[in-house]
Amino acid sequence: MIELLVGLVLGLLVIAASTLIGPKFGVASPLLLVLVGVAASFLPLFNNFEVNPELVLQGILPPLLYSSAVSMPTMNFRREFGAISGLSVFLVVGSALALGLFFMLVVPGLGFAWGVALGAIVSPTDAVATSIVKRTAASKRVVSILDGESLLNDATALVLLRTAIVATAASFSFWGTIGTFTYSVIIAILIGAAVGFLNLQIRKRISDSTVNTVISFAVPFAASLPTELLGGSGLVAAVVAGLITGVRAARTFTPQNRISDAHNWRTIELVLEGTVFLTMGLEMTAIIEDVTRGLGGIGIALWVSLGALALIILVRAAFVAPLLWILAMRRRRLERLLPHIRGFGDQLKDPEGRERARHRLAQRGLPLSDSGLNHYSRRVIRSVADIQYFLRDPLGWREGTILVWAGMRGAVTVAAAQTLPSDTPQRTLLILIAFAVALLSLLIQGGTIGPLVRMISPRVDRESVEAESRAERMRLLEVMREGADAVPEPQLPNTATREQRLATTKRYHLAKLRAERRALLKARDHGTFDADVLEDALANLDASQIALEMRGPHDG
Repeated sequence: MIELLVGLVLGLLVIAASTLIGPKFGVASPLLLVLVGVAASFLPLFNNFEVNPELVLQGILPPLLYSSAVSMPTMNFRREFGAISGLSVFLVVGSALALGLFFMLVVPGLGFAWGVALGAIVSPTDAVATSIVKRTAASKRVVSILDGESLLNDATALVLLRTAIVATAASFSFWGTIGTFTYSVIIAILIGAAVGFLNLQIRKRISDSTVNTVISFAVPFAASLPTELLGGSGLVAAVVAGLITGVRAARTFTPQNRISDAHNWRTIELVLEGTVFLTMGLEMTAIIEDVTRGLGGIGIALWVSLGALALIILVRAAFVAPLLWILAMRRRRLERLLPHIRGFGDQLKDPEGRERARHRLAQRGLPLSDSGLNHYSRRVIRSVADIQYFLRDPLGWREGTILVWAGMRGAVTVAAAQTLPSDTPQRTLLILIAFAVALLSLLIQGGTIGPLVRMISPRVDRESVEAESRAERMRLLEVMREGADAVPEPQLPNTATREQRLATTKRYHLAKLRAERRALLKARDHGTFDADVLEDALANLDASQIALEMRGPHDG
């Protein structure tokens, strides 16, 4: 027990130190943690160190993915869903099949089905690993796509892994695989959504922020565990619960609960992410020793891993190139449509224009009531905002290069490899290959993504960017001001006491803050402002409301 406690304390200290030291030396802290883990694995304390893979897949990844989903701008996720779904499903399947053929050819005695199983293990990018790219100056659209891809592609990979293992003992069924994947995702969406809404309903009734946050720690497991028992993807369920919680939290939870959640979940993320990378390094030595005893060397594993990583990057590049072409085609089409949609939106702003629009829609077989026309108007506003989003930040060859190179492997690959059945041909070698692919991906891609982004990024006019940012914030302040101005000033009789005036003034300012928040959330729903700017404004409102609520009745 003492050795375990010593290991836990040392691990926490190493995670904290790596987070502080890594950026000062230009090294991403996840890479530093892997290297520290490899070095520490030679210590007697960590001899034959091994982590149960189910602990990673069911104990660490659900809260990490849930936290990432909660903090991800839902509007950007919706806008990039086409690219995200393509990368999460079709790229993973294509990569697994290509890698299956490669592994069958280069690993003696390994059939195609087992090759696809190993291909499925090393195909998905990792949410923890891709956190490295967030520390660079990569485009926000690129970060959103990578975030969304890493949240969803684990389900594809794990279902494909199960299917490939079954195919080694029985006949392979294409439609059976499609059915299994569809069921896995649908059941995950249903359970994740139910848990997400239940989470909101329960926690909005609990004012104690500490208790509220403790309950939030149970949410990803409440979504993932029953989903796994029913044969669905627990990771997707945790993501869905997180997305629903994230989009509704600003309307449902108190400012104290939101701030408590944010701080505590950042701490959880830091510890869990650090634990994943540290244990990767700690396990490497034991795996290498097993392979050395069984095969007399690790040369074949290293060369196969390098070849697999090169093939992964090539397949990814071959997929991203036409994806960018499709997105560019869509952008040009939307650019042509923008004046028409914007003109129709302007028409809906005045009463006469609304009536003409209502008549025109009725002629096309779409009669609308006033509420229906209001809903249609909101859809038009959102469509204009979506088009402006795509036009403002197009994806070119630079962004495509980053999308290809930033697709790193990590925790899912390491954990999934260890779930291979005991009767898998050359199981230890396959596990080492998966470990090596993940490690090489982190070292090669993760170690060079920062310099690559700096090298290919165009020169930025800082003054122009700052001017645009100021203009964005001024527009946002105007929206908030309009919301606050709608709150009527209180009228007090001359006989009111000082305490009554202070209490009334406090209620008035709280009402203005709530009106400003409603205005910001309406703007967020329309997608008319940058997500980061909106989140900063909402966080500032929360801080102002907490400070005001803490003031006593006698404070001036």
